[in-house]
Amino acid sequence: MESLLAVSSVATVFFPLRPSPSAALRSAVPVAARGVRCAAAKDSMFYELTHDEIFNSAEVIQWESGKSMNAIAAAQGIRIRRRCQPRYPSEGTGADRAIPHNILEQIIWDKEVEVSQRKAKKPLQKVIESAEHAPPPRDFVGALDTAHRRNEVPALIAEVKKASPSRGVLRDHFNPVEIAHTYETNGAACLSILTDEKHFQGSFENMETVRNSGVKCPVLCKEFVIDVWQIYYARSKGADAILLIAAVLPDLDIKYMLRICRNLGMTALIEVQDDREFDRVLKIDGVQLIGINNRNLETFQVDTTNTKMLLEKRRDIIKKKGILVVGESGLFTPEDITYVHNTGVSAVLVGESLLTQDDPGQAIAGLFGKELLH
Repeated sequence: MESLLAVSSVATVFFPLRPSPSAALRSAVPVAARGVRCAAAKDSMFYELTHDEIFNSAEVIQWESGKSMNAIAAAQGIRIRRRCQPRYPSEGTGADRAIPHNILEQIIWDKEVEVSQRKAKKPLQKVIESAEHAPPPRDFVGALDTAHRRNEVPALIAEVKKASPSRGVLRDHFNPVEIAHTYETNGAACLSILTDEKHFQGSFENMETVRNSGVKCPVLCKEFVIDVWQIYYARSKGADAILLIAAVLPDLDIKYMLRICRNLGMTALIEVQDDREFDRVLKIDGVQLIGINNRNLETFQVDTTNTKMLLEKRRDIIKKKGILVVGESGLFTPEDITYVHNTGVSAVLVGESLLTQDDPGQAIAGLFGKELLH
């Protein structure tokens, strides 16, 4: 962890850890940095940093030439705009009052405000120190692979969430620890815990409480990540894995965040929902886990054939890279599970179809058509 702290303290000279690494690059590469790029001694930390692929990426060069963050993201097919303002976009009047294009953009704008406020209360360095004292991370990918082989059906990442923007409150009697333990008892390989408060009524405290309650399942922090601060904070609360959404994050952000995850011993589940996002992510080194979301995050409409469509022409490269694929959203019956399994999915992330049942644990057997071994 000491080497990570050393690199982080130097990296902030060039990559101030604000809403996204790419968002910070406008002020991160001044004339002085260009001088360091040319003049650093070969055995120095500065030389290593300035010859790093991130520092020399196309996005950095575009920032140096004055291109905006949203323009860089749009060139990669990202339609979600960033505001990077410290107050909620619904506030203000006239031209200052922004209107989001869709649900996901609204969530991200709200998340920018939330993260800004959280960082003001607990700066990055303090969060990094807290992460050092968290319980050791557990092998998220290993748990999925083992469960898949043991049960010969997709491994289950069972989700703990109270509400969603599309369905409202899913469960009136919501006890995260009780739900997590019943999931584990009934064969879940891993847990996913929603931490977004404004739109999903979740919290990091829910995740921390579940992690400290004695569950053995590795825990995924289901968050809308826009800043590495959130990754360190999730680790400080006990997360073993974290969600990164390709619809929101440019390539540079994903690469940078993957590096942070590796240094922390965490797994990154990178979520895609269309061809362009999938191909972007497959070009990034070090990806272990890709989630295919059958829910369009802009409209929240669901189509389970999306998984088959995206996997059909990419099976060879996925196998070559040893990537484990997770199916997400729209899975309610054993036929749904069989369908995505036959397309090449090794795990599924399921919440709604379990949480709306009287007993979410017993609902697992109904979903898979059999009891899962654990």
